[in-house]
Amino acid sequence: MNPMRKKNPKTMSELKASVIGAGLAGSEAAWQLLRRGISVTLYDMKPHKKSPAHHEDYFAELVCSNSLRSDRLQNAAGLIKEEMRKLDSLIMMAADQSRVPAGGALAVDRDIFSNFITEQLRRHPKLTYISQEIIDLPSANTIIATGPLTSDALSQAIAELPQVDALHFYDAAAPIVTKESVDMSLAFMASRYGRGDDDYINCPMSRDEYEAFYKELLEAQTAPIHGFEESKVFESCIPVESLAKRGEMTLAFGPLKPVGLIDPRTGKQPYAVLQLRRDDASDSLYNLVGFQTRLKFSEQKRVFGMIPGLGQAEYARYGVMHRNTFLNSPAILDSQFMMKETDGLYFAGQMTGVEGYIESAASGLCAGIHLGLRLLSQPEIIFPPTTALGALSRYVSTYNRHYQPMHISFGLIEPLKEKVRNKEQRYLKVAELALRTIDEMKNSSLI
Repeated sequence: MNPMRKKNPKTMSELKASVIGAGLAGSEAAWQLLRRGISVTLYDMKPHKKSPAHHEDYFAELVCSNSLRSDRLQNAAGLIKEEMRKLDSLIMMAADQSRVPAGGALAVDRDIFSNFITEQLRRHPKLTYISQEIIDLPSANTIIATGPLTSDALSQAIAELPQVDALHFYDAAAPIVTKESVDMSLAFMASRYGRGDDDYINCPMSRDEYEAFYKELLEAQTAPIHGFEESKVFESCIPVESLAKRGEMTLAFGPLKPVGLIDPRTGKQPYAVLQLRRDDASDSLYNLVGFQTRLKFSEQKRVFGMIPGLGQAEYARYGVMHRNTFLNSPAILDSQFMMKETDGLYFAGQMTGVEGYIESAASGLCAGIHLGLRLLSQPEIIFPPTTALGALSRYVSTYNRHYQPMHISFGLIEPLKEKVRNKEQRYLKVAELALRTIDEMKNSSLI
């Protein structure tokens, strides 16, 4: 425990905290505080005011993809989800309740997912929800989880905090089409490498079809975005039209890669394939995997309509792009997601520089646990870097000259002391050690 951080024991009825932002990170942070008997005031500017990317009134809205990525322990995204399950994560409860088929990935029905989280929080007796835009920062015992689209007023207040240097990058969402509008005489159902059931709609392209599509994509008109800079697009969210500019085969080796897919009508691997992933539990909506875009809506319909199966596609949502803001976290946050210069003020979510839904929720889980232990006057803990949670915490708090948003990966997790040549086996051993560590921390009542 850091002796410089003084704690004042209080009765449970006096223990209170504030969480600003009811996205994935804020919802998870609030839940972790509530589970420890702490009263939480949760602030969110919805429904009275929404950011450009938000459309619904409920908490933890998934504004981009409906995928939480891999659910396999041999993948770091799968490992961090399992660590969160062990720590009674609300986000993981919701994800498991709302799962839709997606091969080896964990994808969800976004409405069921968000409604579950909203209901669990709103009905909790110790939660007070206030729909209000916060423009002045509370002094302490607060977690700020307003996300990468934080309002201008609050962004200004955050920018005035000690050592804060607000940065930004651009994020994009892929289009969603109705299943019934996809021409299945030209597409086929399958999962890559046969993992899972036939969970994806696959739109195969011949070489001629691919080259014609590529040519039109390069010439398509994009929607103007104020201050847009190609150099500030996060790599995993780069628009498909920007990706295409890197070379004619970039898409064929990227989002349109055909590896692991066989067209049942020809018995051969297509030249290129666009996959559509299920987006809802009723199996009526599918999103275009890897097709984040800032094309004008009319151009999306025209150019994407050249892909076999999408000629008559009906769009439930067109792709959009927006600016995201994140902090230079290593300069201002410690490994508990608390500001180094302001005791009791925490940040969580994508604004800390973690990238992705699950990483955002994980940061909220960590911040909620750390603030909860602080309010309960219990010893501080550190998630070891041999765990995915610990690796993520270390990343946001360790000096990095070129700090950029980052997904969890095995490259961030402390490597094994023993040498294991086979990558799959090595990653599985890393995951097993991480999960044993989380179990030991729980059994010793540290968390």
